[in-house]
This record gives sequence, structure tokens and C-alpha cells, in this order.
Amino acid sequence: MPVVPPVRRRAARMAALIAATLALGAAVTPVTAAPAVAAARTGLLAPAPGQDDEGGTPALRAQLEAASKGYLDAKRALDTSVKRQQQLNTQLKTTESELTERSSKVGEIAGVAYRTGRLSVASALLNSSSPDGFLDRAAALDAVAANEDRALRDLQETRDEANRTRIALDGEIREQRKQVTLMTKRKEQAERALTVANRPQPRVDSGSTSGTSTATARAAPRNPDGSWPSESCSVNDPTPADGCITPRTLHALNQAKAAGFTRYVSCYRPGGSGEHPKGRACDFAAQTSGFGGDATGGDKTYGNNLAAYFVRNNDQLAVLYVIWYRQIWLPSSGWKSYSGANGDPSSDHTNHVHLSVY
Repeated sequence: MPVVPPVRRRAARMAALIAATLALGAAVTPVTAAPAVAAARTGLLAPAPGQDDEGGTPALRAQLEAASKGYLDAKRALDTSVKRQQQLNTQLKTTESELTERSSKVGEIAGVAYRTGRLSVASALLNSSSPDGFLDRAAALDAVAANEDRALRDLQETRDEANRTRIALDGEIREQRKQVTLMTKRKEQAERALTVANRPQPRVDSGSTSGTSTATARAAPRNPDGSWPSESCSVNDPTPADGCITPRTLHALNQAKAAGFTRYVSCYRPGGSGEHPKGRACDFAAQTSGFGGDATGGDKTYGNNLAAYFVRNNDQLAVLYVIWYRQIWLPSSGWKSYSGANGDPSSDHTNHVHLSVY
């Protein structure tokens, strides 16, 4: 067996080490490269200090989330109260009709008694000519007394029911005033937050952002009282973002796809202070290839229509807010200016539509 010189042995070991290192690097490259590829496709830049990667501050995001949630909760309570008031009004009309009928019946009984005078029990029984007649008259008197007593009881119960219904109606009116006041406060909260956040900047002509989508989404499941059930980040995110989202977010994503909005989407992100880390937000690219520069032409139209779709179906999809092309749509206020961002297409939302759900 030939003797290998030490220099050649060291060279062989070095070559083996380099080969192993290259092999290991090749093995891990797909894992480490995937986020980089996704980041390049989304085009989302690293946030500036105190900023989220889509613009705005954590404080602004918290204010918008709280304001929109509070507004939706108050609106749901108001809608429930209005529905209850309608039911009570129908019930009161029925009760008042019964009250009129039963008052008339009792009045007839009183009129007969006034005209004929009430037969005393003794005289009615003495006028009987036989034992059988005596028993018949006794039974008849019992029946008349029972009928009059029942009519009087029915009348009183109907009156009590009408009074209870009127009291309940007064309570619903007070509840509605309270919820309307709360909705107004939440609207002001959101608009104050936007006023503080929207620092002055040069006017940028965004062009028309109105869409023409008329598609209707299937409503997400609600609680029996109409409220939205509490949901956690519990289902797999089917987008390349690869994380978790809530069932309601998945529902909104699937409904948008069913309506024809099938371009690149990214939902979950582990960083930031908005709804992405909670699995309650998705970014829908306007361009077919991902998030690039400002959307123009057909890409702008696609974004306009997608934003319009979410606004049109906000109640069915539990929309907290929609951001598109330097504007934000809130359930309390409609479209408002959304500026004060980093000035790039991602933070200005000129390359994607942002959706946040309850």
C-alpha cells in the first residue's frame, strides 16, 4: 500500500471539508431562500423606527382596530335593538287589538247587568219549579259567573301585557340612543387617530379609486345574537406567507378568490403591530407577478374593484378596514386619506389592497 505524504493527506481532508460544506449549503439553501424569495415578491421593505412595514405606527394601528371593533359592536347592538323594537311594536299592536276586543266584551256584560239587574242567587233558585230546575239554574249561574270572571281576568292580563311591552319599547329606545352615541365616539376616535398620523405631504394625484365590483360574498358565521365569535390564529395560511390565520380571514380570502380576485396574496407575517401577526389581515397584490411599483392601468382597475368588493361586502366579511392607494376605508367613516407613511408603494398601499377583518 503506497504511503500518502502528509501534505497530500491535509489537502485531501481540506477538499472533503469544502465538499461537505458546499453540500450542507445546498441542502439548506431552499429553506433559507424561500422567505427571501417571498419578501422579494411581496416587495415589502424593512420598517423605519416606530413604523410598521405598511406604514403607520403601532399606536395608529391599535387606535384603528379599537375604533372599528367598537363601532361594529355598537352597530350590531343597535341593529339588534331596532329589530327587537320592531317585534315589540308588532306585539303591542296585537295586544292593543285584543285589549279593545276584551274591553268591548266586558262592556257588554256590564250593559246587560245594568239593564236587567243582577238576579240574586236566592231568587234564581226559588223560581225553579222542580229539583231538576233548581240544579239547572244553579249550574247556569256558576257558568255565567265563571264566564264574567274569565273575561275580566283576560282583560286585566292584556292590559298588563300592553304596559310591559310599552316599558320594553322605552328601554329599547334608550339602548338605541346609547349605541348611536357610542358609534359617534368610535367614529371620532378613528378620525382623530388618522388626523394625527397623516402628516402634511405633497399632493399626489391618485386618480380615481372607485371600483365597479358588484359581486356578493357569502356571509361568515355569526353567534346567535349577531356578534362575531372570538377566533384565534388557528388555521393554516394557504398563501406563500406560510403561517396561521383565523377562520374568518380564510373565509374572506376564499370569497375574494371565488369572486375572481386570484392574483398573488400574502396574509400572515410574524412581525409588526397590525393584524398580520394575529392572522386577521391579508395583502392582495394588484399586479399579477406580486407587489411591485405603483399599480397603473389594468392593475389599478383590479385594485379598485377588489377594494370595492370588500367595501360592498363589509358586513358579510366582518371588515375592520381596507387600505388602498393612500386611502383607508373604515366602517364608521367611509374612505379617508391615509398618508404619513414611508413614501414607498408598500406603505402607501399603491401596489396592494390591505384587508383587516374582525
